[in-house]
Formats: sequence, C-alpha cells, structure tokens
Amino acid sequence: MDNVVYLDYKANELENLKSGQKIMIIRGAMGRKLPYGRVNKSDVLYFIENKGNGLVKGKAIVDNVFNSEKLTKEQSIEIVKQNQDKLLLNKGLEKRFAGKRYLVLITIKDFKEIEPFKIDRSDYGNMDDWLPVENIENVIMK
Repeated sequence: MDNVVYLDYKANELENLKSGQKIMIIRGAMGRKLPYGRVNKSDVLYFIENKGNGLVKGKAIVDNVFNSEKLTKEQSIEIVKQNQDKLLLNKGLEKRFAGKRYLVLITIKDFKEIEPFKIDRSDYGNMDDWLPVENIENVIMK
C-alpha cells in the first residue's frame, strides 16, 4: 500500500528525514483517524511538504508501526517524550500531538530523495495530511 504523507515545512521534517536523524513519523487524534490501523510494515510512504507547491520529494519504507490503545493525556505526553530522539518534533508539533488519546508511531527505513512530482488530490478531502492512495501511479499528475 502506498501512502502520501504531508510533513511540516516549518519544522524541517523533510530535511530531518534526509539527514537520517528523523526516523519516525507521528500522527495523533482524539479518535481513531487515519492512519490509525491502516499502515503496515513494508508499506511505502511518499513525502510532501505542507508549503503549497504540492511536490512529492521523498519516499521510505515502513519498518514498524505502533497504534496506541486509548491513552490518558499523561501517557500520550510520555510516549511522545520517549520517542522524541526519533521524531525530532519542534515545539509546535510536540504540542499538537502530545496529549492526544490515540497515537500512531511509524518507524521508517530506506529514505530516498526522489525526482519531485505532483499528485492529483481530487479524490481526497481538503484537510487530510495522510492519503492512503493504494498505488502511487494512480495519483501522479502527468
């Protein structure tokens, strides 16, 4: 399964992945929303920054996935802190995810920069920062 994952431009997430310092992606919500339960080991993640140019610039393989059970605010904050060395979240992202009831932690491997390309998002909602696209070939804009 291929997924398009939006990264925070201001937090330098893509640069941190390129450098190899960041090896984990986090998503969190008060309920079980994407990608909770929908990402598996060996899925491919394609990375795009949320700065408006719409270019996919990197990809990686999912090495491990942790879908939390329902967490207390304290448990959630603790999980984020314990994984900060792999997540490299800035204060804004730390505040955004720490304290959520459900967390998804995705460890990646084999990050590669790729020839940038645009995707067609027309089949997906406006606010999604995680798009399960099945096959990346189906959403590449020619």
